[in-house]
Amino acid sequence: MICYDPLWKTMQAQRATTYTLRVKYNISHATVQRLQKNEPVSTHTLDKLCKVLDCRLQDVAEYIPDGE
Repeated sequence: MICYDPLWKTMQAQRATTYTLRVKYNISHATVQRLQKNEPVSTHTLDKLCKVLDCRLQDVAEYIPDGE
């Protein structure tokens, strides 16, 4: 499973909010909701998050093997 917990930590460190993602960086509300629920998002979205937050992929998402 892909988990987006690192995203929320990165955003907190940069004082960014979901409002920032939606309004300033034009990421849809539906995409933000999928991130909050650890649901699948496109690699385009992951790329955009890394660009706008100036971070690496591991600062946005992590892989957790099923059953853990």
